[in-house]
Order: sequence, then C-alpha cells, then structure tokens
Amino acid sequence: MANLLTMQFCATLRKPGNLKPLRSTSTALTNKRSYSSEDREYLHKSIVPTMHYQKSLPRLPVPKLEDTIKRYLAAQRPLLDDDQFSTTEKLARDFENGVGKQMHEELVAQDKQNKHTSYISAPWFDMYLSARDSVVLNFNPFMSFNPDPKTEYNNQLVRATNMVASAVRFMKTLRAGLLEPEVFHLNPAKSDTDSFKKLIRWVPSSLSWYGAFLVNAYPLDMSQYFRLFNATRIPKQGKDELFTDPKGRHLLVMRGGNMYVFDVMDRDGNLVKPAEIQAHLKHILSDPTPAAAHPLGLLTSENRDTWARLREKLLATGNGEVLGLVDSALFCLCLDDESMNDHIHISHNMLHGDGTNRWYDKSFSIIMAKCGNAAINFEHSWGDGVAVLRFQNEVFKDSTENPLVNPGSQPAAVDSASAVRRLQFNLDAELENGVIKAKENFHTAVSKLTIDAMQFMKGGKEQLKKKKLSPDAIAQLAFQMGFLRQYGQTVATYESCSTAAFRHGRTETIRPATIHTQRCAQAFVQQPGKHSVEQLIGMLSECSKYHGQLTKEAAMAQGFDRHLFAMKYLANSKGQALHSLYQDPAYAAINHNILSTSTLTSPAVNLGGFAPVVPDGFGVGYGVHDEWIGCNVRGHIPILSNS
Repeated sequence: MANLLTMQFCATLRKPGNLKPLRSTSTALTNKRSYSSEDREYLHKSIVPTMHYQKSLPRLPVPKLEDTIKRYLAAQRPLLDDDQFSTTEKLARDFENGVGKQMHEELVAQDKQNKHTSYISAPWFDMYLSARDSVVLNFNPFMSFNPDPKTEYNNQLVRATNMVASAVRFMKTLRAGLLEPEVFHLNPAKSDTDSFKKLIRWVPSSLSWYGAFLVNAYPLDMSQYFRLFNATRIPKQGKDELFTDPKGRHLLVMRGGNMYVFDVMDRDGNLVKPAEIQAHLKHILSDPTPAAAHPLGLLTSENRDTWARLREKLLATGNGEVLGLVDSALFCLCLDDESMNDHIHISHNMLHGDGTNRWYDKSFSIIMAKCGNAAINFEHSWGDGVAVLRFQNEVFKDSTENPLVNPGSQPAAVDSASAVRRLQFNLDAELENGVIKAKENFHTAVSKLTIDAMQFMKGGKEQLKKKKLSPDAIAQLAFQMGFLRQYGQTVATYESCSTAAFRHGRTETIRPATIHTQRCAQAFVQQPGKHSVEQLIGMLSECSKYHGQLTKEAAMAQGFDRHLFAMKYLANSKGQALHSLYQDPAYAAINHNILSTSTLTSPAVNLGGFAPVVPDGFGVGYGVHDEWIGCNVRGHIPILSNS
C-alpha cells in the first residue's frame, strides 16, 4: 500500500509544470527565522522530530523482471544497429525466461528478509567502497556556494567563521532531533503549517508517513544524515570502511598543506563563541609556517590500495593519534591562499585543486578561497546529493541571514597559539616517496581534465513550460544534439534521479538517449530543411513526454539499472556464473556512460560538477533556471582534441 501511495506522489511530482528539486519547503531558503540568545545553539527547533517519519517510509520496490527487461531493451535500441540489437534482445529474453527468474526471486526473498533497509543499499555501499580508483575525479563532486549578498561579508576570515558556526549549529540541530524533517510539500498551505505539525507529531512514527500523505506531503529518507559529521572514509586493502565518531568536538583546518585542529564545541557540547572561532582561524591564516614539504592530503588522492598500504605505514611509524584527530574531526575546512578568477577556475579548484590542501576522504570539506568563494567537496560513498544539498542550503541561509560575526567584529582576545594545534606527522623515506609519487599521479590525472561553461540566455524554464515542454527533457535533448553534431553518434547517457522517497533509497538512472531524442537530434542536426516546423515541434513534444515518463519511473524506483545491478551483485556474492546478458558487449557499452549528467538548482548553489566517469566521456552539470540555462562540462583532453 505504501509503495502505491508513493508512486501516486511521484506521478504527481513529475507532471509537466511540477518538475522541481526535491527539498523541504519548510525551512531551507524560505522564511526568515529570528533567534533569541537561548536558541543560538540551534538553527531552529522543529515541532516535528527530525526522524519522525523514518520508520514509516515506504520500502524501495523491486521492479518486475519483465518491466526491467522491457526498459533495458528500450534504452539499448538507439545505441545498437539492427544485428546488435537482435543479439541483445535474444540474450535479454533468455535471461528473462531462464536464470533471470531465479535471480529475481532470490533478490525479492532477500529483500523481504531485510525490511529495515532497501535491496540496493548494501550493494551500493559495496560498489563505492570496493572501487580502487582514486576518489578524486572518479567520485567526489563539488557544489559551490553563491556569494554572500552582502559583499563585505565575502572576506575569507569572516565568511569562514560564519560558515563554521552555521555548520556546527546545523549539526547540533540535527543531533538534537530539532532539524525540520525533509519533506516534499505538494500543498504547503495544508501541510507546511504549525497546526498540521502539532497534530502529526503525535501520530506514532510507524504511521506518520500516512498522515503526511493525507495532506499531500511526502517525507524523504534521512538515513544518510548521520554520516555528515565526524565521518571519514578509511582506506583498506580490497574494500574501504566508513568511520564515524560523534564524540569529536574539533574542526580540521588545512592551509598550505599543513593541518590544524581546534575545538568548536566546549565540553558541554555548546558552540564555542564565534569570536573565538574567528581568532583561531585568524591565527591559522597568519601562521608563518612554510607550506608542507610533504603534504599528506595528497595520499587521499591515491589508488585506494596504495593509500591503504601507506596508511598502515603511517600507523606503524607512530601517527595513530594524529590520524585519529583527522578522522574524527567534525568536518574539514580548507583555507586556500588563491583567489578565483572565473567559473572555470572555481570548477577546477573546488573539484580537485592542487591536491595539497585537501583531505578528500572526509565526508565533506568546505573550501574557502582567499577571495571568499566557497564550495563543498564531498566523498560520495556515504550518501547522495540530497543530504549535502540540505546542509548547504541551511548553512548558506543561516550564515548570510544570521551571521554571528561581521566585517567589523574583533576576534576574541584568547590564546589561539595554545588552543590551535598544528598536526605533526612522523614520515620516513618510504612515506615521503609515497607523497611524491602521489603528487605525480595526481598531476597526471588532473592535467588531462578540461572544463568549459556556457550560459544560454535566450530562454529557460518559464518559456519551455509555456510551450508545454519539460525543461529537463529539452536540456537533455540539447546534449544529444551537441554530441551528434560533434561525433556523429548516439551514446550511453546517464542522468541521476534520487529515490529518497523510499527508505534507504539512493538513486536510479534516467536514460535520456532514446529513439525519440535520436530521431529528433538527427532531424535538427543531420537533416536540416527536411521537416516542417509542425513535424519538428511534434518531435520535441514526443521527446518531452517520453523523458517525463522515464523520470517518473526512475523517481518511483522503476528504472532497470539498479535492478540488473543488484541481481548481478547477488550472483557474484554467491559465486554463481553470470548469464550471457552480463557478458554482452552491449551491456558493457550501456554502462560505459560517455555522457554522465546531473542537474541542480538552488538559491544557495552557484554551480556544481563532477569529472567524466569514463576516460572518453564527459561530466555535464547543468541547471535550467526560469529565464536561462547554465551548463558546466568536463572532459579529458584526448577527447576534445579529436574535434
């Protein structure tokens, strides 16, 4: 029953005109809040406890096998010629009518035995943590903050102080159960009201989701939030581990490759006075210590097995205590000595930087450039963009609307030299050589990456909606047209879609390259003048309708990618031979995502992005705004030189 209701929600959400970011309308970036001194520790005090809806969230459904095969073949059709498709179709039908049935039944049975979670959660964690590639470029994305509207507050010290204070307040609000639950309101006049909240808080957690549903409100999964703070990915041979220590009261700060820690909460768990945080950060910014000769942060950019071996060496040479401080820190603040020139410069710096002033394994880092440009870079295994975006929205709102220090504030007269500790590491020749080699590997990788950005200013979401076209569908169609014009073909394309409407949901894949986009792109790019305006408009409409269907299915966890992945994972875990479907070159090709795309719009976010997920691919971050469309594209130099 819960799954059916959630599907109704997703169907409503994805109707033309309802395409919008999944976010709570109750707190982040909406109404202004005022604070009394006794509330200074928290962002707000929610009437409804933070995790009130978690127990009653609907479970992530396992799609029907026949639907998965149908969707898989539909996605393969524009990528294959007739002979290739015939082969792939035969393999898929054989799988559907044979071993696939058994694998599906085993997956469903396993899912029923683990009702506390979702069928994709464990395999997805395992996929990320078992990957041996560097997290830099391959996994960690970034989202940059918009500047503070008050220009004078974009001073590096002032903005860093305010963001640290807001981040700690967010953490305290979350852990106290006072953070507003993440809820998507389709009728906020009924559901986003104090009267409804005072009523729903008394509904048992096991039933609360249904109460919200009755007023067209849809709570989202918040199970990932606890890993936002005091969390680090620890490298291990073969498979990494996620470490969390909520007892840590200190902040990790990096500058010039040097690492510092100081407490941002006192022994009673209260926020340290903002003027003291300001004084400590000023002390770090004024520290005359030269840039680290062997910056250890570079090791977190290495191959995971290499980094695991070097970490063991670090522990063996007496660095356990300082590594523990790094791992248990609330989060990492990277104070860069460089100012940003433009969007391209920001993208390079926030996505990867020079490797020396980052600890890429922290759950997230706030990067603060000398000019006050700021961004979040986050490790991806523990969670998805929904949790990070909520954090970013709240921190931006709080630090800009309720700053705790201002440009005229004087840092507290405290002994920062005693309060701030610069971490010292014992490095032998092997470790020093490891850092040198990591630096070489890092620069080899990032030197191949090129980034460009564009803004289309002749129209956006509002104009497309007037034409009854899905803004996201048209943006994705533009990518297909661009790739066809440049390379003359249709390739595997990936668009991420959150499944946070379900308990322990992660993401599902939208496959934007379809027979409809292929036909339309060919008409515009390769057949100019051969179609009437009415025919072209009809093609645009078909692309929009079909993309809307795919998006709705993905939001309802009714794609094919996660289902096929989970069955493959289950077979591997049992040592079973994989069916020929998984050996098909077409299966490998559709999972070799040459166009990897993700969209994000938020008043807090200036731009965001990630690197290509394959060597011959592109990473496309984009946003369709009311009157314009922005696009930030990353590719590897060998690809671009082919043009």
